[in-house]
Amino acid sequence: MENWILAPMSTLLIVIFSVLLIFSIIILITRISGLRTFAKMSSFDFASTIAIGSILASVVMNTGQSIIKGTIALATIIAFQTLFSYAKRKSSKLTEMLTNTPMLIMDGDQILYDNLAKTNVSEEDLIAKLREANVRHFGEVLAVVLESTGDVTVIHANDGTELDRDRLLKGVQR
Repeated sequence: MENWILAPMSTLLIVIFSVLLIFSIIILITRISGLRTFAKMSSFDFASTIAIGSILASVVMNTGQSIIKGTIALATIIAFQTLFSYAKRKSSKLTEMLTNTPMLIMDGDQILYDNLAKTNVSEEDLIAKLREANVRHFGEVLAVVLESTGDVTVIHANDGTELDRDRLLKGVQR
């Protein structure tokens, strides 16, 4: 009898077998589809990664779940992600319509409060990210960008070199 502490040996063996099989399948699918599968370069990639994790967990923890059904779901998500990435590369209109645009939230030592409000980021969150990036004072900052993935990029003013705004801030809303 299965309860919240114990499970029959047959169930445990099925879980072990499911883990080995479904992880082997995901590695194979990832090798076929490429490195971008888990790159989290966009919010779509992030959502795909979460969906893949959910499917993996469902197949492993639900002994009544079909490995084939899980494999088809994984392959479909990764194929759609690959197709979506290809379409974005080929169409700037599609990219503009379906993806988030990075937002400048700090320009030099100036916090852009309007952009913080647009992105729903608090000043406290920004300051925490500055600390995380080892910023000791605002003069060390050339720019802070909230990326389309939700990550925060802090560009430091290390050696007095100017920021190549045209290239490094290409596509960033100001």
